[in-house]
Amino acid sequence: MTARIVLLVTSPRLPAGLLTSAAWDVVRQHPVLTGADSELVTAVRQAGAEVTVVDGPATQQLLDAVATHGTVVWLAGPAGDEALARELGLRLARQPGLAEMELMYGSWDPPGARLLDAVAVLDRLASPGGDPWKRAQTHRSLAGYLLEESYEAYDAISADDTDALREELGDVLLQVVLHARLAEELPEDERWTIDDVAGGLVDKMIRRNPHVFAGAEVGTLEEITENWERIKRAEKARSSVLDGVALSQPALALAAQILDRAARRGIEVPPPPPDAQPDAEAKLGASLLAAVAAAREAGLDPEAALRRTTLSHAQSIRAAEPPPADPR
Repeated sequence: MTARIVLLVTSPRLPAGLLTSAAWDVVRQHPVLTGADSELVTAVRQAGAEVTVVDGPATQQLLDAVATHGTVVWLAGPAGDEALARELGLRLARQPGLAEMELMYGSWDPPGARLLDAVAVLDRLASPGGDPWKRAQTHRSLAGYLLEESYEAYDAISADDTDALREELGDVLLQVVLHARLAEELPEDERWTIDDVAGGLVDKMIRRNPHVFAGAEVGTLEEITENWERIKRAEKARSSVLDGVALSQPALALAAQILDRAARRGIEVPPPPPDAQPDAEAKLGASLLAAVAAAREAGLDPEAALRRTTLSHAQSIRAAEPPPADPR
């Protein structure tokens, strides 16, 4: 029988003991060695397997064990014990007759597993002994950062820079997870967690997409959108078509959304005429609102149009600037 060392790698993000049937078979049938006690080690022992925690360099102890037992299992730690696998692989490459090495995955990270790491890291940072700055924050003090990170993600999208978008979405995610962590410190009747955030999102997506989750007949995109809006209206008791509009968004976007909401419900209210306004600021506001209304009629996005023109003008300003002074 060929001598064999099985390197058993598991996901540290799954509950201890959640292994494949093949992994359970190998740990029950052969001696198991590992570098440190853990919840997984406890679970394997409770299942009747023999587990030995080794001290010091493990390579020679594994080779000694395989010489005695024929097959042994190394239960890798949370980081995968890559250094040991590399050292053992080099040793067996020089002396192939000692044993064969087999890599076995006892469990895999599910999609989204690193989100658990994000939650754990933010919990550490916002807990006693963590980062004083994060512990001192509130939902209100962080509000500006959430907007700033969202704008930076928007910039990455506008620039078609998907690498930058990945990074900026990470910064947005930091804000989401940190807000949820701070909410755990609220009074008992107000507190909530990141699981409440994710659970609410999951429930909402299932509820608003019956054509995917409930076997509803799939129609056109327009019908799907209308169904979404109908379900949304049924969820939220609102007295006005404008309820739910984010009032803190940039003014041009706010104006466009308000006009769009009114048009979708067939409400026609003409914008205020600029010449009838009592002061210069009100006249300017009415003129801008009229421009937004005209853009909407033309199928244009006024926020995007002004941004595009402003950025083009910024390039002209840069071109007109004098060269920087020589620092020498």
